[in-house]
Amino acid sequence: MPTLFRPCIDLHAGSVKQIVGGTLSDSTDPAIASTLQTNHTSEHPASYFSLLYKKHNLLGAHVIMLGPGNDAAAYEALAAWPGKLQVGGGITERNAADWIGAGAEKVIITSALFPNASFSMDKLQSILSVVPVSQLVIDLSCRRRPSTDGWVVATNKWQTLTDFEITKENIQLLEQHCSEFLIHAADNEGLQRGIDEELVTRLGEWCSIPVTYAGGGRHVGDLELVQKLSKGRVDLTIGSALDVFGGNGVTLDECVQWNKRQLTERNEI
Repeated sequence: MPTLFRPCIDLHAGSVKQIVGGTLSDSTDPAIASTLQTNHTSEHPASYFSLLYKKHNLLGAHVIMLGPGNDAAAYEALAAWPGKLQVGGGITERNAADWIGAGAEKVIITSALFPNASFSMDKLQSILSVVPVSQLVIDLSCRRRPSTDGWVVATNKWQTLTDFEITKENIQLLEQHCSEFLIHAADNEGLQRGIDEELVTRLGEWCSIPVTYAGGGRHVGDLELVQKLSKGRVDLTIGSALDVFGGNGVTLDECVQWNKRQLTERNEI
């Protein structure tokens, strides 16, 4: 399989935004909230991007709700291209089926699996009681653990470090319970300083189901780099550097053309 470009719609306070991931917070303290770094706030509604991705047949897009106040925008995005978008952010066993009913192709689960910063198989089974494996994406977005060479899953807008490490064994444990993984490298997210090459390499070695990496993508050359490092087993999301999100590193058309070339070479379109 080739490495493909996977699009996104990140929602914050009801708007489509690109944010430096490490600056997100749940705090209501104005001093802390003011540290949020926003790269771009779009003038377009979420549905605009759904229709744009539909036009170019960019499959596997994820709609991520970063905090409260985003439900209406997410519903709007799903309605514009029903059955083709994944949705995540605040998804639990209580609302997962509702989001599928609202038109999500798949739901993305993160924090619900890690109560008290530890992984819960019981929580995963609860979610699978309402959503089948084929419609579940597990988000293992992570940060590097201080003083180590590894990564741990980060929840609650990437602010809470759990005790769940990104390892081959843990990947193998989870991939039998979901259809794919979404993994943001939160330390790289929104910075446009390059991808976490070691993480991408490990994901290519460890994952046997589809996996999408996000964080630090700057230009179309990063698609080539991810393909090389992962041997085509990892897809890449580019956000802040993309022209439709105010970036100047890569155009959506370049990403569309990349996907067409990869699929054409493998006789998949």
